[in-house]
Amino acid sequence: MKPYVVGIDIGGTNTVFGIVDARGQVLASDSIKTMKYVDFDDYVEELHKELSRLIKANDMDDKIQGIGIGAPNGNYYTGEIVNPPNLPWGPRIPLAEKVSKAFGGIPVAVTNDANAAALGEMTYGAARGMKDFIMITLGTGVGSGIVINGQLVYGSDGFAGELGHVIVKRNNGRICGCGRTGCLEAYCSATGVARTAREFMEIRKEPSLLRDLPVEEITSKDVYDAAVAGDKISKEIFEYTGTILGEAFADMIAFSSPQAIILFGGLAKSGDILLKPIREALDKNVFPIFRGKTKILLSELKESDAAVLGASALGWEAKYRYEAKVPVAEEADPQPAPEAKA
Repeated sequence: MKPYVVGIDIGGTNTVFGIVDARGQVLASDSIKTMKYVDFDDYVEELHKELSRLIKANDMDDKIQGIGIGAPNGNYYTGEIVNPPNLPWGPRIPLAEKVSKAFGGIPVAVTNDANAAALGEMTYGAARGMKDFIMITLGTGVGSGIVINGQLVYGSDGFAGELGHVIVKRNNGRICGCGRTGCLEAYCSATGVARTAREFMEIRKEPSLLRDLPVEEITSKDVYDAAVAGDKISKEIFEYTGTILGEAFADMIAFSSPQAIILFGGLAKSGDILLKPIREALDKNVFPIFRGKTKILLSELKESDAAVLGASALGWEAKYRYEAKVPVAEEADPQPAPEAKA
């Protein structure tokens, strides 16, 4: 019997799930609305109902051998979601336990969405064969997954690797969604690019295609389109963003000396308009012993399948751990997660 796993990606708006084979083919997928369910048990019930329907429709009853879940603030050690942003279910959600129980004891593993993306890239994408790389997701926020010697870095508590929240502006930095100031995410996410555009529109006086848009409605896509059309200010916005990223990457390389930094997400599709200033700033700031050693690559995962594939890679891990009877807790002695802030 061929083995299959399920990958589930829990987003603030939608939960996407799919059945994946050992070659990384998404055989079937579907989704439910995440925020429709205020009660977590109701959410799990609907997830079980719709995923079971998908499994049955594809004649895969009794063939699913693992479930991997990527979720905001998903903790690999405990299987919980802890203090999740934009989810209504409380500060500590026993995700792995309840999903496994709903599916009759199928092994379930959980991590955050950026770590899942790194696993997907290592299993199916641009990082195949690599043992040391960093995955950076450039979307609404900036996420990251760090792989060293073939292992994801989870740290003592399961939350290590939040490179989107390293401080890149120590003085008078922007307020980040995490509550601190000056984080990489506040500048180099899609929302960060839009914030830069609004600041530039206020400070700069020269003509720009962006002035044709309501300033509070400018998106990173608007900035990209204007830059491609030759708009000088929009090009400078991408230079500003890419320079900050390149400087941050130089620091990341000093930490783990990765073979590659792999970029994923909507902003990564900007191509050379973003990659050129990243590489220039990286070359200028990297510690000399590391110069020229780390590649900047784009993800090879199809965007439509990436979330499911990333989570499914964790599903294979859950399967193998179950067969070997190795509990996740043996990997480390995780410290208690922080309680929700008042």
